[in-house]
Amino acid sequence: MARWDAEAAREVLRAYVVEALGDAEAVLIVDETGFLKKGTHSVGVQRQYSGTAGRVENSQVGVFLCYACRHGAAFIDRALYLPKCWVNDPARCAEAGVPEQARRFQTKPALARTMLERALDAGVPCGWVTGDAVYGKDRKPRLWLEACQQPFVLAVAGNEPVWFDGPQTHRVAALAKALPETAWQRHAVGAGSKGARTFEWAWVPLWRLQLSAEERTWGHWLVVRRNCNRPEERAYYIAFAPRAEATLERLAKVAGQRWAIEVGFELAKQQCGLDEYEVRRWPAWHRHITLALLAHACLVVLQRRAKKGALSPGGSH
Repeated sequence: MARWDAEAAREVLRAYVVEALGDAEAVLIVDETGFLKKGTHSVGVQRQYSGTAGRVENSQVGVFLCYACRHGAAFIDRALYLPKCWVNDPARCAEAGVPEQARRFQTKPALARTMLERALDAGVPCGWVTGDAVYGKDRKPRLWLEACQQPFVLAVAGNEPVWFDGPQTHRVAALAKALPETAWQRHAVGAGSKGARTFEWAWVPLWRLQLSAEERTWGHWLVVRRNCNRPEERAYYIAFAPRAEATLERLAKVAGQRWAIEVGFELAKQQCGLDEYEVRRWPAWHRHITLALLAHACLVVLQRRAKKGALSPGGSH
């Protein structure tokens, strides 16, 4: 039986991606994906919502960290979500090989924070963090990122309470609804399957108690995205960044980078076997997923090198 450390392999994966794609303006993206399963023995399996299926299914859910920049996008970390029904059953965890330190319940945002901590502690060059409302709605990771002075653009639901014009609570959907038409700007935030992904965007400064001069150099904003053809379709984001560097276009493009992880999931599943496994135990899941992510990273790096070769004077055309 092969014996190797999946956590050490994860560090190799992260180092490889950073060496090949590293960029000071890169975006760290957090998101999860589901793995449909039968039976009850696969570690972490239960009936739960799976974004892959778009409904509640018997599945495992993994939380992932993706590194995205102008050079490409590849995964650098992963964590298996362990539901409460597993954490509350020590015998089941032992049978599945879950280590003692992992036998405590952690929410998906908590798992994401652990992965972000690993990346930032390792000195991974990045400018921003983004993620969908599953991660943006949890205030603890947001406050932690602020304490780290790590800029972010995180999605939230329309009922998210925020302070506006003083310590007065407002729902973000209500603030967005009150915006005049002149507040909206049209920005493209990346290429999609049918051309540039263009939306209308607006932003509103949020109020925070900032006592020191250094604190006041940082701003908090509500960023709103709406569909150009169906303006009633809106998405909301909380942004934190240095005031001198923040523009609506820049924040919109950070929010738009979240699609890179969706593309990464699709490629990793279709071409790298990310979801093609029959393992049941904790060590085996992490080994398989890590190897699949390494394969995906290799594809991303090779694709970048091929493009650079084609564009160089001596490259083929």
